[in-house]
Amino acid sequence: MTSGNHTLVKHLKRDPANAPLDSQDKVMIDFALRLTREPSAVRREDIDSLKSAGFSEEQVVDIVLITCTFNFMDRLADGLGVELDPEMQALIERNSDKG
Repeated sequence: MTSGNHTLVKHLKRDPANAPLDSQDKVMIDFALRLTREPSAVRREDIDSLKSAGFSEEQVVDIVLITCTFNFMDRLADGLGVELDPEMQALIERNSDKG
């Protein structure tokens, strides 16, 4: 996955199942979405699918930690009613069509 690909980001936000990803990235995104949407449904088989896709044990841990950290921070901000700085909000709105 390359950085700065706004079209890909937009596609991932709207239709992650059909985003143009290589097979390894697709397995990673599918896992992260499952962990985000249905954390209690994650099974050993899900971890094994990451390893079968070529991720090392350390990379699997990184994927889980990054996914959990983003979910935690989103829920923390939502729970505390944190709002974005007006300048940041304006930047997001200006770039929302880019992904």
